[in-house]
Amino acid sequence: MIYFLVYLFLEVLISVNISSAIGGLMTFLEIILSAFIGIAILVNFRKTLIENLTAVSYNCIDLKEFQSLNLFTLLGAILLIIPGFLTDILGILMQFSVFTTMLVNRYQVKSSQCKTDFDEVQNQNNQKDYDVIDVEIINDNNSLK
Repeated sequence: MIYFLVYLFLEVLISVNISSAIGGLMTFLEIILSAFIGIAILVNFRKTLIENLTAVSYNCIDLKEFQSLNLFTLLGAILLIIPGFLTDILGILMQFSVFTTMLVNRYQVKSSQCKTDFDEVQNQNNQKDYDVIDVEIINDNNSLK
C-alpha cells in the first residue's frame, strides 16, 4: 500500500510539472499517442516473441533472459497505455532496454557467435574431410571381359 501511495505522489508531482510546462492540449495528445504506441507494441508482441524463441532455440540467450525480455516488453507496453507521465517514462525505458538487448542478440546472430547444432555438425564434418583428396579413377583397360 505504501508503494502505491509513493507512486501516486510521484505521478501527480511529475504530471503537474510537465502539464504546466507543455499545456493541456499537448498533455492530452501525449496521453493518446502513448496509448497508441502501447497498443501497437502489444499487437506486434507476437513477432517479438517469435524472435526471442528463435534466439533461445539457437542458444543465443538463456531462458532467464528470454523471460525478462518478454516480461519487460509486456509491462512496458501496459505502462504506456496507462495515462500518466511517470508510467510513460517507465514504459519507454523498459522498451529501450529490451530494444538494446534485441540489437545485441541480432548482432550476435549475424556475426556467427551464436552457433546452431547444424553448424557444429558441419564444422565437425569439414574437419574430418579436410585431409581427403577427391580423385577420379579412370580405367585404361578398353577391352571387355
